[in-house]
Amino acid sequence: MTDPITRRQAIASLATGAAALSLAGCADKVRSAPGAGLGVLVVAGGPLTLPDLPYAHDALEPFIDTRTMEIHHGKHHKAYVDNANKALDETMFKGEPAEEILAAVGIAKLPDATRAAIRNNVGGHYNHALFWSIMAPAGKGGGGAPSGPLAGAIAQAFGSFDAKGGFKERFAAAGAGRFGSGWAWLCVTPDRALAICSTANQDSPLMGQAVAGCSGTPILGLDVWEHAYYLKYQNLRADYIAAWWNVVNWAAVADRYAAALAAPRR
Repeated sequence: MTDPITRRQAIASLATGAAALSLAGCADKVRSAPGAGLGVLVVAGGPLTLPDLPYAHDALEPFIDTRTMEIHHGKHHKAYVDNANKALDETMFKGEPAEEILAAVGIAKLPDATRAAIRNNVGGHYNHALFWSIMAPAGKGGGGAPSGPLAGAIAQAFGSFDAKGGFKERFAAAGAGRFGSGWAWLCVTPDRALAICSTANQDSPLMGQAVAGCSGTPILGLDVWEHAYYLKYQNLRADYIAAWWNVVNWAAVADRYAAALAAPRR
């Protein structure tokens, strides 16, 4: 067991600060549902829970097939939730919001015996809850391009949204280039800039640079594990990524961007 610090001391000592952007005021509140702000559906003091999808399993057809959604949400995500709760049992982080637990991963303030299980399974829960929330049926909130402040920030950071060498090409390259399993992310960095990065397995940018290889508050995430696409696309990950743009819910991403900018600096 690690030294007996409180969870607030653990978060306060996070070197990067980026992982704490979404933690303010979380201790005594119900975390918001996926798609609203930065939260994951968690009640402080209770176990992590599997969130309902905000759409039917077949709603993302033909870009993401029904059977993949059924297995991905009902089997894979549920397993992460179940295994996370088992790993968290008897730790000081039992009942805490997923964001706070992932920040603790970044500073290695978790029991040695369960650190890997917590990292993998709480990461898997958080990443998937975000993933469901930033998608919507094509033409019914999904697809198109961002607007408003998010569109301006993307243009400033990457030159353009969809021109050659711009955001879409660079984000797709982060997903396609991830060796093995992992994620591509659009993050708000500690200095409020936008950045694209990729993490392995179920790591999150909330864990910080030293652990995850990138640091920030994720506002858009793409799952490039084979279980996310193999039934329909087999080994053609690039085709899956190209199709996925049709179901990105830019309004939900914009909400997350606004919440990240409004969060207190740490």
